[in-house]
Amino acid sequence: MTLVWRPGYGGAAVSDPDAQAYLQAVEVADNQALEQGVQQAVNQFVIGCKADGIWDAIKASCILAGARTLDGALVPLVKQPADSAPARFGTEGGWNYTRKTGLQGNGTDNYINSGRNNNADPQDSNHNALYLTAAAATGVALGTELGTPTTGNNAINAGNVRNRTNVSFSRTIQNGLEGTSRAASPQYTLRSGGVSTTVTESSQTPENSLVLLFRGGSSSSTHRISFYSIGESLDLAALDTRVSALITAIGAAIP
Repeated sequence: MTLVWRPGYGGAAVSDPDAQAYLQAVEVADNQALEQGVQQAVNQFVIGCKADGIWDAIKASCILAGARTLDGALVPLVKQPADSAPARFGTEGGWNYTRKTGLQGNGTDNYINSGRNNNADPQDSNHNALYLTAAAATGVALGTELGTPTTGNNAINAGNVRNRTNVSFSRTIQNGLEGTSRAASPQYTLRSGGVSTTVTESSQTPENSLVLLFRGGSSSSTHRISFYSIGESLDLAALDTRVSALITAIGAAIP
């Protein structure tokens, strides 16, 4: 394994090429080096996801924490060539970004366009996941442009979730990883509060609409999100473990 020694803060050993490319892009956006501990946290996250066999299923993702600027936070950890880059919309002064806990919208017009279409992944192989450090009582944390329960709609709302279906499953949103993953037509897995639940609901043809953060249709939220991932089916419990460790390590590395 080749170690890449990075400048600044004594140089952090970054052994994974995907982590290296991401960190370089963030530092260009920030116009400043990241702390050694932040670099190592990202490196260990990527290595861990690859060891768990979940890395290749992640098709669109941002670490919305750690970076020194909001521009740096929107540098994609993973992006497919056909997808557009993540972009923010709405009142520019309405964003509340902190390096340790992530990004929060204003609950009215702020949202992030992930650049990935809801139908980009197979009907029966899809996941959507968020890591929340502050869960709001209302609003959509992740949803499509249409947002309402149309055929094949995906959403992570304050009160319910959906994956490839227009039928919502009710639950109370919590801090930590919130996500769904479908690996078969008859059912999908919900991860919330550190517990995985099987939801029996048949899949439908995925809706042709872009996936948004902090918004679905006209419903916005004030959730605080430090990580998101969209892509093919994966082990949500494994992702939960990796993301939890990542956000904890980033928080510990930042003064």
